[in-house]
Amino acid sequence: MKCTDNGLERSFYTEREWIRLQKKEAEEKKHLRKLVLVLAVLLLLCGIMVFLVYYFVFRSHDYDLYAQYDSMDSVYGFRSGLQEGRTDESFAEDLCVSSGNENSSLLPLSAYSAGLFDLNRKNVIYAKDIFAKRSPASITKIMTALLTIEYGNLDEMITVTSVVRNIEEGSSVCNIHEGDVLSLRQLLYGMMIASGNDAAMMIAEHIGGSVDGFVSMMNQEARKLGATGTHFANPHGLTDPDHYTTLYDIYLIFQEAVKSDLFQDIISRRNYYAEYISGDGSSASVTWESTNQYFTNQTDSPDNVSVFGGKTGTTDDAGACLALMTKDLYGNPYLSIILHSESKDSLYPEMNELLSLIEN
Repeated sequence: MKCTDNGLERSFYTEREWIRLQKKEAEEKKHLRKLVLVLAVLLLLCGIMVFLVYYFVFRSHDYDLYAQYDSMDSVYGFRSGLQEGRTDESFAEDLCVSSGNENSSLLPLSAYSAGLFDLNRKNVIYAKDIFAKRSPASITKIMTALLTIEYGNLDEMITVTSVVRNIEEGSSVCNIHEGDVLSLRQLLYGMMIASGNDAAMMIAEHIGGSVDGFVSMMNQEARKLGATGTHFANPHGLTDPDHYTTLYDIYLIFQEAVKSDLFQDIISRRNYYAEYISGDGSSASVTWESTNQYFTNQTDSPDNVSVFGGKTGTTDDAGACLALMTKDLYGNPYLSIILHSESKDSLYPEMNELLSLIEN
């Protein structure tokens, strides 16, 4: 009689061989079960490892940047590696980093935001609400100048278009008109020294292909510099609800701009003389005067500080604003910025209070 057991015909084997074959088959099944169990454990361990790598390497860096360059910040500040004895450099090694308010109680300024930065020592001497979003008025033009220097051919001659009329009536201008022919260099100096909004619009159209194209470049540059609290809506700073920045972001943009010798020359000028061709083809000339009261002899700086140059800004929404580059008696550079002072009458005295904190 034939019978099968486990796929084998038992009649072909002796009892002893049959027992041996069954034993071998059982051992193979046991080995297979062990192999499957080991593979399952390995897959589980791999899954755990993938989760741990994701959580501790990637997810742990999803950091909310409230004060993006706080000196105590665990990601970008000094503690991001130095407290653990690591030798790699922090992201903000070449920047002044701040908690947002340094020594603000020692100097109770009425301006909404104020800051004093020691460029050599990378130190914040004074800070008041430097991460709060503010309207920057014509301080905006520091970014416009930075991009013009970086991407423009300053000797290129430009014919003024109707875009210069697309500004708020009564705002500061260089008084250029459609059809006038000036160099990009002249427009740049006029924009920064006389704070000409018309020149800013012409520069933006020329560099960016359109004003909107240039504004996009401004926002890209802001992100590149780490100015995460900034959004530009125009190249001149006239009031717009989508146009804002922080005092710290202005510091980031300003300190990048002053790396250029040309930018330093522009902001140090008390006036600028330009000869150009007017729209009717005749020769024309103009002298643009500085809007900075330190350069118009309306305000004197503290004895131990010399004002090298800067940019002014004033609108109803932004108040009176001022960004300065100054130097101490040894030539060490500082940036000082005030946003939203009540008026120019309070702006300059408070700026002098701020500059008085510079020690020689």
